[in-house]
Amino acid sequence: MDSAVALREAILENLRSRQWRAGHRIPTERELSGQFGLSRSAVRRVLADMKDKRLIVQTVGSGTYVSDEVNEALAAAASSVGQLPTSPAELMSARAVLEPAIVAMVVGNATSLDFARMNECCDKGEAAKTLEQFEHWDAQLHEAIADAAHNSFISKVFRLMNQVREQGEWGALKRRSATPERRREYQSEHRALVAALQDRDGARATALCLAHLDHVRRNLLGF
Repeated sequence: MDSAVALREAILENLRSRQWRAGHRIPTERELSGQFGLSRSAVRRVLADMKDKRLIVQTVGSGTYVSDEVNEALAAAASSVGQLPTSPAELMSARAVLEPAIVAMVVGNATSLDFARMNECCDKGEAAKTLEQFEHWDAQLHEAIADAAHNSFISKVFRLMNQVREQGEWGALKRRSATPERRREYQSEHRALVAALQDRDGARATALCLAHLDHVRRNLLGF
């Protein structure tokens, strides 16, 4: 199931980012099957749903292409009575842009109380007995880092991102991708990031932040 979700999210991310534009020929069923570890029939179901939404077109003997109506179809879906939640791929793309971008502000503005809060989040995340508790303190840590920039607009944006993390699709992906080993890796990455921020080492903190987000995205989405 997570492989099918990952395929769907990968296609949508390519469409939304315009890496794949109208007329672009997307990989074959066989290629997608191999890349995402899905049966050909599972790939066909995902593609059929995309076709129903006017995102792609399929030509017998030629292949599957991005629809000429892709931009209109994406816009229609996004404005459909507020029913379309932010996808995990969209959230991860936003986080990859926003979180490293505020590192310099955190390095310049964070106080000893901010660092105490970050370390408390790490402590409680490591002591969490359930995945839900760990995910809560994971989100709280990233929010604490954002608050350490001491910019009210940035704090509001990160609270909004944490609300998105409470949506069902994010939680389902997190549960399916979670393993004890991955959780330990995330905890280690959190500690290293906080240490770099506390050392006021912006370059190291930025690199660690990007690496952590890339690790989370690959575990959640498979790409």
